[in-house]
Amino acid sequence: MRLAVIAHDGKKAEMVGFLLQNKERIAKADIVATGTTGSHAEKAGLKVKKLLSGPMGGDAQIATLVAEGKMDLIFFFRDPQGKHPHEPDIQMLMRLCDVHNIPFATNPAGAQLLLNGWPIE
Repeated sequence: MRLAVIAHDGKKAEMVGFLLQNKERIAKADIVATGTTGSHAEKAGLKVKKLLSGPMGGDAQIATLVAEGKMDLIFFFRDPQGKHPHEPDIQMLMRLCDVHNIPFATNPAGAQLLLNGWPIE
């Protein structure tokens, strides 16, 4: 499983908690994260490959991986209450997931359903 994880600032703790709750299920996954989300995950003891932070191009880097066929799942815990200057990159990522038929979850409930349906390898 090739998994990308992204979380807005107000959702980073929720993302890390979700990943820790599912540590066994994602144990063999190759996890890519935007920079700040990845730093939080590393501090919690998870192994991730960090890219740039979202506003600095990390969302676009993950979109590139989607376009290249190098991602299987995307979890982007979004903060629907906040304004985000990198919204065009977020929209591009979501669009590319639709174009390439990549499952995309924006909250823990959706992410859990996707993980539960994914075969453990």
